[in-house]
Amino acid sequence: MTKKIILASAISSALLAAAMPTQAQSFSEFVQDGDVIVELRVRNELVQEDNAVDDAIAMTARTRLGYETASMAGFKVLAEYDHVTALQDAYNSGTDFGDNDANKSKVIDPATGDINRAQVSYTSKEFGAVLGRQRIIFDNARFVGNVGWRQNEQTYDAARLDFTMVENLSATYAYINQVNTIKFEDQEAENHLLNIGYQTPFGKVVSYAYLLNNKSGATDVTHDTFGLSFKGKAAATDNVNVLYAAEYASQTQNSGVTGAKDNDAEYTLIEAGANVYGVTLLAGMEVLGGDGDYAFETPLATKHAHNGWADQFLGTSGTTANKGLNDTYAKVAGKVAGIKLAAIYHDFSTNKDSDDLGSEINLLAAKKFDKNFSAGIKFAQYSEGDTGTDTDKLWVWAEAKF
Repeated sequence: MTKKIILASAISSALLAAAMPTQAQSFSEFVQDGDVIVELRVRNELVQEDNAVDDAIAMTARTRLGYETASMAGFKVLAEYDHVTALQDAYNSGTDFGDNDANKSKVIDPATGDINRAQVSYTSKEFGAVLGRQRIIFDNARFVGNVGWRQNEQTYDAARLDFTMVENLSATYAYINQVNTIKFEDQEAENHLLNIGYQTPFGKVVSYAYLLNNKSGATDVTHDTFGLSFKGKAAATDNVNVLYAAEYASQTQNSGVTGAKDNDAEYTLIEAGANVYGVTLLAGMEVLGGDGDYAFETPLATKHAHNGWADQFLGTSGTTANKGLNDTYAKVAGKVAGIKLAAIYHDFSTNKDSDDLGSEINLLAAKKFDKNFSAGIKFAQYSEGDTGTDTDKLWVWAEAKF
């Protein structure tokens, strides 16, 4: 499949090299003084569902190799390759790569490899640009993210512009013509993303417009989302900070089918808490609205980071019968002896009719030993409501980065 932006990136690289100073020493430093990227993440994921399918055991290893040149006149070139190996493949990857046994629980970590990033970037004090296959994450990845939890992350063939000319103000525009998914699938797209942030003394205000057009299916499915968020903290005492956040977004979707009507839905979030002597206490409610015909969707999000780690609500429309999702949650997090600890409780219901969708407990313990090595263990227990399936998931991992 033709990769237009990847080709443009390669052409830009060639033009950049041609424009380099003729001094061999300068070009040599540009090429030789860069950074080698070597990463290895080994993870064992266990999935147990209270249904007829067998439990999943997915021990996988993600190897990442790459190189980023040194900076010259603000320019850098980066190339990176990822490969996922199934060390134990008793799972359903949901793809044609590796085990695809429908009688086993799903773990979306296909065993194959691909170019993860291939980009040319430019950075100055007031402006930045990235062209090629790249990682894009906006804010908390609720709407645009890289799904970095999975062994193969989501990247984008895109052109990105960053503006930081005004103090405390940042603006980013990105055009995406292909989404490279966690399933190693290439989805043709025409996506326009605009994210503008302003840092105030009380917190950060972000306004955004994400106009998505998925062109990989039989029809062009569009999602146009416009939103505004505010997140900040205020010192109550020397050791206590009050935390607060609020967000609202509206969305219009069209299936692309001839004669199809537009569907509208709204998103809201409100969150409050405190950080007390290094311990974070949070409570909040996130609402992905639905009316029975359509529910708010976030196609490019890092969905695993939201609405429970058991991943029961990745597709809001399908998993809630288009009634939307109310997620009421509480979180406690902190560090003990350098170990990051977190516990989260979720209570789920439909936005329309308030049907019981169950609850979930999430637990995490992770430690970064130094700049190169880290490890962790994570657990999710989802308890069904009027619908759903009791599900337990356990992850144990170790990671090295050089």
